[in-house]
Amino acid sequence: MNDHSIITVENLIKKYNGHTAVDGVSFDINRGEIFGLLGPNGAGKSTIISIMCCLLESTSGRVTIEGIDIQKDSFEVRKIIGVVPQEISLYPTLTARENLSFYGQIYGLSGKSLKNRIEILLDMVGLTDRADDILEGYSGGMKRRINIAVALLHNPKILFLDEPSTGVDPQSRRRIYDTIQELNRAGMTVLLTTHQMEDAEKLCHRIAIVDKGKLIALDTLEGLLDLVGESDIIHMIARDFPAGAVESIEKMDEVQKVSLDRDSMAIQLLHGRESLAHIIDILISSGTHVESIQIKEPDLETLFLHLTGTRLRG
Repeated sequence: MNDHSIITVENLIKKYNGHTAVDGVSFDINRGEIFGLLGPNGAGKSTIISIMCCLLESTSGRVTIEGIDIQKDSFEVRKIIGVVPQEISLYPTLTARENLSFYGQIYGLSGKSLKNRIEILLDMVGLTDRADDILEGYSGGMKRRINIAVALLHNPKILFLDEPSTGVDPQSRRRIYDTIQELNRAGMTVLLTTHQMEDAEKLCHRIAIVDKGKLIALDTLEGLLDLVGESDIIHMIARDFPAGAVESIEKMDEVQKVSLDRDSMAIQLLHGRESLAHIIDILISSGTHVESIQIKEPDLETLFLHLTGTRLRG
């Protein structure tokens, strides 16, 4: 653990019935940063965050939060962390204010201080005007925002969010982003898991990429994109890619990787624009019906393809 670290994860392993869900993962999270665990569903992100939140025991390895070993003193750790699970954990027949009051009492808060805290949090997540409506009438995004408010009732130092923007409307997503950034500016350390590129690119100071239970890259967004170098990525939607055409494209000097997925092809290559005409010629002469072509500058999706050979999908 370096002087700036608030969380240290060392060689974390979790096995279920012979399957290794988390395979020797290690990283530090710095005090006051927004740290992202990015990867497809099933990559092990939720398992990692569940272990760090004391909801699941690891098979082996060690996690310390503020110097406290979470397996030795989970009670102390729970006092300083707030957890927003992937599944909404609220009472649908209560109002937002009643939910916050109920959970506040579980945290040992009461009276005027609880009342004031609830008002501050309702304002923070932008739901003061809907505070007395029962949650059954809320959108998925609004419920997620109240879930975040619940996690903040006891004013934790660290906030864990598991897939915060899944199933969320664009307005709620923006509000969630604003809330996370506001909390972080006030000094809170945030760890979030996501398979959404936008979450990682807009929010995270550093991003750890997880695939098949392993940590495969960790850096700032800029540092990660440097790994891809000058590559572009071409996405094509087409019908019937003949194997011979795919092989011809793979043999081109500029092409670094080709990934096929039913009716789409992703080609990672140097100087995509110069090579595009040749690729189209190969496909058309092979009888492929190309419906759309998109050239993208390097981004996290390009990087994921570069590192794993597969596209990052939910």
